[in-house]
Amino acid sequence: MRNIPRRKRLKWYQMRIKPDAYGRLKFLFALALIAVIIITAAVFIMKKSNVLPVKNYSNADFGIETFISPNDADADGIDDQTDILQSARAYIETKPKYKSVYYATGYPDDGYGVCTDVVALALKGAGYDLMTLVNRHIKANPEKYNIEAVDINIDFRRVRNLRVFFDDTAESLTTDINQIEQWQGGDIVIFPGHIGIVSDKRNKNGVAYLIHNGGQPNYEEDALGHFEVLAHYRIK
Repeated sequence: MRNIPRRKRLKWYQMRIKPDAYGRLKFLFALALIAVIIITAAVFIMKKSNVLPVKNYSNADFGIETFISPNDADADGIDDQTDILQSARAYIETKPKYKSVYYATGYPDDGYGVCTDVVALALKGAGYDLMTLVNRHIKANPEKYNIEAVDINIDFRRVRNLRVFFDDTAESLTTDINQIEQWQGGDIVIFPGHIGIVSDKRNKNGVAYLIHNGGQPNYEEDALGHFEVLAHYRIK
């Protein structure tokens, strides 16, 4: 090496260093690209799952008058519409784990539940015993339900039965989520195999949030547009 002219020595070092440096650059670029892909995918999944905090809006932001029910079934000084909404929130604050189980008590009592329990407990908090009401309606209208063996403890926890019940007993409203003025917190909404309570929170387009339990991370979320709306009701 000492006998090699300095100019040639530099060229020899460059020949050895350049391939190594190029390889490191390729590795770092690939690493950065993978990181970008992972972060982008994570953000996309979190947005879809409504995990990331998002600004929500109210009726007032869209000039929509909040509906106040003329009824107060449990005589607690809170109108039924507001009572249903508040009771739905009170129930989801207990963070019920999603599990379909039969209860001899009808209503879940162990921290578990399904989508229909959100509605049942919301109505119960407003003075409506859905278990008893549905059972009476089934016995009075057996031809509408087509149930082989009537069971008071489970019939009110089936979406298909609740649709029949609310069709007959509640006010039916639009299924178009873009008619935003027709959607109010405390309304009930049915999807294929699923049900929930409409929230008084809205997204930037005015579409109402949904309070429900399908095993998702957030019980109150911007999810009304994630399902096909089959029916939309308001307790009379």
